[in-house]
Amino acid sequence: MSYRIVRCYQNPNKRSRTVDNGLTLAEARAHCSDPETSSSTCTKPYPKSLTKKHGEWFDGYEEN
Repeated sequence: MSYRIVRCYQNPNKRSRTVDNGLTLAEARAHCSDPETSSSTCTKPYPKSLTKKHGEWFDGYEEN
């Protein structure tokens, strides 16, 4: 079984997109536990720029 990371946006007009694929459950959980994978907890420049450009967002995971 493998998992993918899906970036979800608060804006209903913005479609979710896959940002990574083929991960184990542990890898997917580790990714989503990182504070940089949510607009509400990120502190680094790139995630902050995503927030500025696209609005609020978060990364979640789902089974492939």
